[in-house]
Amino acid sequence: MDSPRNRKNSSIPENDQMATQASGAKSPEKNQNPENALPQLSFDFLSQVTNGFSEELKLSGQFATFYKGTMPDGRVITVKLARNGVIPANEQYVKEIKYLRQIQHENILKLLGFCSEADPEQLEHKGKNIEQKGKEILMDADNNYLLCYEYAPKSLREFLSDDANIVDWATNFKIIKGIIHGLHFLHEKMDGPIVHMDLQPANILLDANMMPKIANFSLSRRFGQEQTEMETDKVVGLKGYMAPEYLYSGEISPQCDIYSLGVLLLEIATRVKNRPNDEDMSARNFIASIRQTWTDEHIASQYSSLDPNDIQDVKACIDTGLKCVDVAQKNRPSIVEIVNRFSRKRGM
Repeated sequence: MDSPRNRKNSSIPENDQMATQASGAKSPEKNQNPENALPQLSFDFLSQVTNGFSEELKLSGQFATFYKGTMPDGRVITVKLARNGVIPANEQYVKEIKYLRQIQHENILKLLGFCSEADPEQLEHKGKNIEQKGKEILMDADNNYLLCYEYAPKSLREFLSDDANIVDWATNFKIIKGIIHGLHFLHEKMDGPIVHMDLQPANILLDANMMPKIANFSLSRRFGQEQTEMETDKVVGLKGYMAPEYLYSGEISPQCDIYSLGVLLLEIATRVKNRPNDEDMSARNFIASIRQTWTDEHIASQYSSLDPNDIQDVKACIDTGLKCVDVAQKNRPSIVEIVNRFSRKRGM
């Protein structure tokens, strides 16, 4: 199921703020969790704000279908329809809600609401119920698993593909710092680290002000406060961004995210594209090329218009990126060490 069934819907009241409705008007919310005020939305409502899940409003996406929507108050949002794949749609949906409902940070994509509901024209629901924060949400094979997010118009993947951005170091550095801050929050500021496990350009979204937002938590893992690693026999991820210990042994730890972060830092700072293949799943050839080519002299020649302070920032990003992608986990810096290094930089 790549898209929900299109159907004609009744109008939404003008004063709908996604949380309240005028007396007697049909609410888009099915219920509200008072703990974090994350609304459960109706299929009808999400269909209306996306103009019936219009093909014209469909956005790019690898493992889900995304639609641009407009709320009655004019706010632009993104609606995600989870698709079955290596990770079943209902599992993706549960993980996103489980993690994102707890997070409020400017560098992590904000979840605004959710819907696990079949098209209303489907009258029968056959499935099982699962517990979600004291509530039961119907999880059914015929359900549409929809998530509503703040709108971010482009991804880091698109940004890196635009050669016009190559010399814009100020924006590049802003993106780097934002990703670091978001990952620091996930690893250090939660009640037990959240390891993202899929940091890659398509999962870093950029808002209208080029503020990066870490997105897509469908592969994420939550650690206990004293837990340092776990293992899996189901290795899933994008080649070129997976840490070797995860790729070959199924080992999961915060250092997996650090490895992926290192690849991102190298891509953003050098603007050299990481082009992995089946023989180079951890981007070792890309990393070796950066290590060999991007000397101090090469950096100065590639960024000849920058002042000395900016040149030092470029060097720090490349040096940090190379440390993050060390094959040995123990040699990689922690996110705290990375933040401490960049906190001494201007504007961090």
